[in-house]
Amino acid sequence: MRKASLLLLAVFSLCPAIHCSADTQNTPSQVLDAVNALKKQQLELTDNQNQIDEKIADLAEKIRVARIYMSRAGGGHKPPPPPKK
Repeated sequence: MRKASLLLLAVFSLCPAIHCSADTQNTPSQVLDAVNALKKQQLELTDNQNQIDEKIADLAEKIRVARIYMSRAGGGHKPPPPPKK
């Protein structure tokens, strides 16, 4: 009984694989179009990531300069002057 159930399970698991492979045969031009679309998307992602990295580096430099100026002005560790009455 166990062998029969394993055989049925194997047959049923192979049927969808065979059915799907027969239905979805891609032509070479479809495959090439998909590959080219993926390459284009990858280039766009790389370009966007480079722009993000550039903006982060620019922001980090501005923060570094602001910290330098703040430390020269006495830093943020001093309390603000009391309000004038």
